Amino acid sequence: MSARYKDWMSQAENDLDWGNDSCSNGFYAQSCFISQQSSEKALKALALFRGEDMVKSHSVKMIAKALGINSEIEAAAAKLDLYYITSRYPDSLPEGAPHEMFTEEQAKEALALAEMIVKKVRQEVK
Repeated sequence: MSARYKDWMSQAENDLDWGNDSCSNGFYAQSCFISQQSSEKALKALALFRGEDMVKSHSVKMIAKALGINSEIEAAAAKLDLYYITSRYPDSLPEGAPHEMFTEEQAKEALALAEMIVKKVRQEVK
């Protein structure tokens, strides 16, 4: 087990707080993106906790699969991965800037999914 898992977990939790603040202030695309990032960092913390080498993927779903997780986390990961690019880059959408296209409902769902992942990882690494 690498002690660095604590750093990754701390950052995942801080990112989740940032996402909630962003959502409260109407930054829905950014909340969706940071939800994906928070989940990615939490699963990387879990990988390090389990003694795995650093996972190089940015896909939450791929990291979950590499860790042998095929539960509600994998389903949540698939949704969150959709926000990795589309919430940041205008050319990933047919039209409009991401900040104009994402909704409060999407942000709240993304945050809830990320919170579930972070919570489950937190339980395992304690």
